[in-house]
Amino acid sequence: MRNVLVVDDSRAQRLVLAAGLRKWGYCVHQAESGAQALEIIAKHEIDLVLSDWMMPGMNGIEFCRTLRQQDSERYTYFILLTSKSDKAAVAEGLEVGADDYLAKPVDSGELRARIKAGERVLAMERALRGNNELLTDTLVKLRNLYAALDRDLVDARNLQQSLLREPHHRYDTGAISVMLRPSGHVGGDMVGFFEITPELTGMYGFDVSGHGVASALLTARLSGLLSGASSDHNIAVEHGPDGPMGRAPAQVAKVMNELMLGEIETDRYATLAYAEINRTNGKLRLVQAGHPHPLLQHADGSVTILGQGGLPVGLLEGAEYFGFETTLQPGERLILVSDGVTECPNPQQEELGHERLNRILTRLADLRGNALLEALMWELATWHDSEDFPDDISYALFEYDGPAGEVA
Repeated sequence: MRNVLVVDDSRAQRLVLAAGLRKWGYCVHQAESGAQALEIIAKHEIDLVLSDWMMPGMNGIEFCRTLRQQDSERYTYFILLTSKSDKAAVAEGLEVGADDYLAKPVDSGELRARIKAGERVLAMERALRGNNELLTDTLVKLRNLYAALDRDLVDARNLQQSLLREPHHRYDTGAISVMLRPSGHVGGDMVGFFEITPELTGMYGFDVSGHGVASALLTARLSGLLSGASSDHNIAVEHGPDGPMGRAPAQVAKVMNELMLGEIETDRYATLAYAEINRTNGKLRLVQAGHPHPLLQHADGSVTILGQGGLPVGLLEGAEYFGFETTLQPGERLILVSDGVTECPNPQQEELGHERLNRILTRLADLRGNALLEALMWELATWHDSEDFPDDISYALFEYDGPAGEVA
């Protein structure tokens, strides 16, 4: 603190105070009235004010009140000089904004002690203001960073959704529909389908452990393992004597497990449900690797749970996976769901579970394709009492109409 302003209508009093202050190393400004003092404060960075109480025109109380009402980032320590000994009068001065007071005539030792106390207060105020400015600057930078991250995550969400390619595809013997709803910007769920041969289609759903960017990146990597109809790009396709053919679903899970533990080198794992669909006769070859049970819905609306569970992929080296088979009859459909569906809680934290999901599917048996998936999403939001789901939601649906030319 270097700049001190002495305000007193008595020139003699100002000179006495100023002389002592200069001797102590302060830069001293002087004003004979409150109005003149305000003009000086507007032009100079004043750290401390010593102001007489009784002055003509604007007295010390009014001067202090006016100073405190001004919008300033810089705090000025205010000591009121008064010959008043009335406690009520002193309280009035402190109430309008004075920090301290001294009785006149001013004792030099006491004045210096009060100024030193003011210096400590101002030092803390300056340090706090500096920290606040640093904090404000940091918050601005963080907001800009979060805005940039949010834009990137929106782009990432759009890219992840683009991995679905087609939300609905119609064949001459049936149709496939898929839906993906991440719980955040991006998620660990993925569903999709691909052509193996003119008669065979692969349909899958998998769920990478965790949430966020890391899970989404692994999701994209695993999705790339199940794309295209070439054995060079798709682990569900192998080269046979007559061209491409489907790899046994249990082997698909085994290969994915080995890749995750070997080449991808991640500490995350994934659950998988994969089905090879023969669209000409409805035959299915499936594997369930820790994913919720595949569901077979019959023409009468009833639901059969398929699979025995199995280990997730990427969790245990040398894990064994076991496939199973079934056949869709005309009018039946296969449904793959993620655990974001079966484990979705209601407000009382009860999970939906397979039994409730099956009852919902039976009630919606007349709906088809994306209309069914939208209705399932609405039912789930009703159960959860919100569309803000705690986990990613995904569905994959194959509806079998029967051999070409037949009507289900």
